[in-house]
Amino acid sequence: MDSWKLGEPEPFCPLGSATGMGNGVREGQVDFKGQDVEPTASAHLPAEGIQEQKKVLNSLMSGALAGAVAKTAVAPLDRTKIMFQVSSKRFSAKEAYRLIYHTYLNEGFWSLWRGNSATMVRVIPYAAIQFCAHEEYKQLLGSYYGFQGKALTPFPRFIAGSLAGTTAAMLTYPLDMVRARMAVTPKEMYSNIVHVFIRISREEGLKTLYRGFTPTILGVIPYAGLSFFTYETLKKLHADHSGKSQPSPPERLLFGACAGLIGQSASYPLDVVRRRMQTAGVMGHTYSSILLTMQEIIREEGLIRGLYKGLSMNWVKGPIAVGISFTTFDLTQILLRKLQHSTNVER
Repeated sequence: MDSWKLGEPEPFCPLGSATGMGNGVREGQVDFKGQDVEPTASAHLPAEGIQEQKKVLNSLMSGALAGAVAKTAVAPLDRTKIMFQVSSKRFSAKEAYRLIYHTYLNEGFWSLWRGNSATMVRVIPYAAIQFCAHEEYKQLLGSYYGFQGKALTPFPRFIAGSLAGTTAAMLTYPLDMVRARMAVTPKEMYSNIVHVFIRISREEGLKTLYRGFTPTILGVIPYAGLSFFTYETLKKLHADHSGKSQPSPPERLLFGACAGLIGQSASYPLDVVRRRMQTAGVMGHTYSSILLTMQEIIREEGLIRGLYKGLSMNWVKGPIAVGISFTTFDLTQILLRKLQHSTNVER
């Protein structure tokens, strides 16, 4: 980036849906109710509230872990992609390898993860909010369209993903700006995350922390929407044709990779634009709007070579990151629900 986010045909386990990435809405509640004795309405309401809190907490924890694992795994490729995006240098696999190798020789191995601390500060809350928000939006849309407890149709499925990504991006955007600055500058310029905030505020103004915000939101709508939509659709098709209630972890990785490939390809030009606007203050450029930024990139570098610079690397990095993210979220949800179920049984 991150996120620079987002029910099942059958339940995962006796406790209901173990992932927030499925197509149905809140199926898990049906199974939870089946395990509890509800002698009175007064006893039912507190129990339902507790289960709701646990579900939200599980989504937050699973989303945070998913984002952290995925972004750390591809951090060197992500930093390299950003460095090409914000420069006029022509991208190629050979040049990308050369940049990574020279960075390693000149700055050391761990420099390949420079800016990853800022990424973690951003991606952990971003992913947590995105996955959790996706669950809530699925419930709201399911109720609105009359799909409560059933698989959402394609359009509400896309809308739920888009809304989840937009919500997460709006709440964590300044952290994305900081991460981009740290990725393209030497360590002598910004010593840590707090230093970035202080220097930007003093030298460029607080508004700079939201530079590139509009293209980010415009980009996250198709990115998050298509990513969530593709992943859930592939899982639903798998369940319909294989007869299996849930895909295996390798299949989840594959479905997530396809989701990342489609989502990132659709929104990539806006990703380039937001990176240029975010780093304009340290790269010697002045970008006042999305259209002017696009025009300058196209005039100087061409349509494909400019707006799609680094896309081939994203086709490697993106599917890996999104696949890991979705799979980690699903499996963490399963684990947490099993642990809760074991605790309830012991009681």
